[in-house]
Amino acid sequence: MASFQQRKAVGDAHERYVAEQLTVRGWQVSPWGQGLLTHQIQDALGATDSFIRWIPDLIAAKDTDLVLIDCKSRMTSRSTGRHAVERAAVHAHVQLVAWTLLPVYYVFEDLDVLAPHDVLIAGQQGPHSITGSGAPYFLIPAKAARRFDVLFGARDTAPCAA
Repeated sequence: MASFQQRKAVGDAHERYVAEQLTVRGWQVSPWGQGLLTHQIQDALGATDSFIRWIPDLIAAKDTDLVLIDCKSRMTSRSTGRHAVERAAVHAHVQLVAWTLLPVYYVFEDLDVLAPHDVLIAGQQGPHSITGSGAPYFLIPAKAARRFDVLFGARDTAPCAA
C-alpha cells in the first residue's frame, strides 16, 4: 500500500484535475474541506467520529448553482467495474445535504459522478467491502454513475482570442 504522502499527492492531483474540468465548463471553484486546515487540526479531526471530518474537497458555483464536490481518486476497480465510497462518508454527506440544502457529488478519476443518495440506493444491493482504512465501503457499479458533462455541462468551446 502506498504511503500517506503518496496517496495525498494522487488525491491532490485529482482535486486539481476536477477543479480544472469544472473551470473549463464555466464553474468557479474553490478548495474546501480538510485540505485548508493545519496538519495538527487534520490529525485531531481524523481521530474523532465527527461528521465534519468528511467535508467535501471543493465548492463550486455557476450562476446560482452551488455544489460540493468530494474527489475520489483510486476508488474505482477496473476489474470489477465498481466505484467504492466509504460508508461513513456517505452517511456524513447525507446529513450535510440535509443541513446545507446543497448537493454533494463524488467525482471519480474517469469523471463518473455519484451523489450520496445514489450510493445509498445502489449500495443496498451490495456488495460491501472492508479495505483500505478498515472501514466498510459501498461498492457501486460504475454503470449507476452519471457522466460529468451531463451534470456540469460540456467543455466551453468558445473560440480563443488570437
